[in-house]
Amino acid sequence: MAEHLKELIRYVCRNMKKIVKVWMLAVLLGGTAADLCAQTVWHDPAAERPQSAQRMQAATDGSQTATERYIRFITNAPSVEIRYQMAGAGGVRPCRAAAGAGGMDLYTTDCNGQQQRCEGVCQSGDTLRWISRELTYHNTHQEGNEFTLFLPPGNNVRWMQIGVPEGSRFSFLRPSAERPVVICSPSATLGACASRPGMAWTNILQRRLDMPVICMDDSGNGQAGEKCFAQMAETDAAVFVIDCKPGRNGKETEEFRKWLEKGIRTIRTRSKAPILLVTHDCMGCRNSRTGAKDLRQAGREVQAVCEAMRKETENLLCLTVRKPEASTNRISATDRSMEQCADICYQKIAELLFPELGSLSFTPCRQHRDSYTYRWTDRHEEILEYNAKVKPEIVMLGNSITHFWGGLPFEKRRVADDIWQELFKGRRTVNLGYGWDRIENIQWRILHGELDGYHAQKIFMMLGTNNLNINTDEEIVRGIRETVSLIAGKQPQAQLYVVRILPRRDREDRLRSLNDRLERALADLPRVQVIDLSEALTGKDGKIREELFSDGLHPNHEGYRIIAGHLKPFLE
Repeated sequence: MAEHLKELIRYVCRNMKKIVKVWMLAVLLGGTAADLCAQTVWHDPAAERPQSAQRMQAATDGSQTATERYIRFITNAPSVEIRYQMAGAGGVRPCRAAAGAGGMDLYTTDCNGQQQRCEGVCQSGDTLRWISRELTYHNTHQEGNEFTLFLPPGNNVRWMQIGVPEGSRFSFLRPSAERPVVICSPSATLGACASRPGMAWTNILQRRLDMPVICMDDSGNGQAGEKCFAQMAETDAAVFVIDCKPGRNGKETEEFRKWLEKGIRTIRTRSKAPILLVTHDCMGCRNSRTGAKDLRQAGREVQAVCEAMRKETENLLCLTVRKPEASTNRISATDRSMEQCADICYQKIAELLFPELGSLSFTPCRQHRDSYTYRWTDRHEEILEYNAKVKPEIVMLGNSITHFWGGLPFEKRRVADDIWQELFKGRRTVNLGYGWDRIENIQWRILHGELDGYHAQKIFMMLGTNNLNINTDEEIVRGIRETVSLIAGKQPQAQLYVVRILPRRDREDRLRSLNDRLERALADLPRVQVIDLSEALTGKDGKIREELFSDGLHPNHEGYRIIAGHLKPFLE
């Protein structure tokens, strides 16, 4: 035994340096011995997600392709590691923070749509590494969270891989089919000097809008060159944002105006989307009279262009970001300045795209509470693509009661697809039902394009049952009425049928009272009719007919047959 102990001591002494290195690495990364020994599975976005491959190619060849500066995926891994290499020496700039110039930034979205930043550490070297450990998931399931990985602003990534421990779920989210916000901005104001990528104002804007934002770095000149404008025009955007650089880079006023006017006309040849011209007032120029003067002069020139072209160009607006708190070098904004810029731009863009948002009592958001059955985000993208192709005339809008009935887009779980097909035979119909959707989730979907681009004849809506555990009757009634107004704004020509919340086990009495209040609240609205299916689904005692339900909430095959029979007259 003594000899074995001596041998062990000699081994430790010989390998002390190696042992200390491993121990220090574990401490630095916040990991355990098990973590260090775990096998990492690497995922290549360029290979598994074609859109990312385009981004990587644009990074290496220096092109100005308009792309997202983030990658989205879903995983239940306890840790995420990124390994990557930068293209070129874009980080050599006095104003740049190391984490902003070459780091990554990871945000997660839980099952209820709440966002949170994930802490991480960076490791330098020929191959850079970014590791986030001790990820937690406050979900109703074990499928994990959605994640958004923000890439370094103003720098290009040559290649990258995302690693998770073996046995973890991982998949990239499909690219969004929603029309994006397209931003053309010089790197200085795009976020080149942000403390980390998530603090670039365009990335802050993306999180607040919760919609695609793609950026074009205008090579530092900030005056939207011909190539930049041409590529913007090729994008089917919801809004174009041109972030005009302070100063003219030596260009005379008249030359600058012609430059900008030509660019705006180039965009208008392909798109009627709003164009927002952004100028900056006194950004970082508190101690520079010359800088402040240049900023104000640039703003006046942009405003002059805007006023002159409004006669020939609709939806052309000018927005001034006034007195951001600080900057690094008269031009390059700090985090606080970027937050201010994002705030101001968000208010204007939300006003343009979501004018109803301020009147809603709920906060529209996504969810993925039913990830065992389907992926909410993927379904949204599939529906946008389906609607653009099919142009539905009948819309069925709701939660899981609608979702798992049948129809297109198909899901694996279809309780009564034969009844659906018989009811809607010969009609272009879309199933806009999502399992576990609440009022706020349906409102998000309406605001984000699911009722855009076509003219429906009839819309049937069933919602509210998933809000019973978290909202009062008053809140539910108000939320449904607000949702009806959203639908009317998107589809004013459609006849809307609001189905009273279906009876469910042990909630029959409350639902009768709630539904009566709902019907009174909708009585004065045009082109809205309330449908009551309660009598067909309950017995003489007022309780649900158990033989028509699978679990006291969801109808079974026979239950859907009863529902279809009562809806059929409204389709004629």
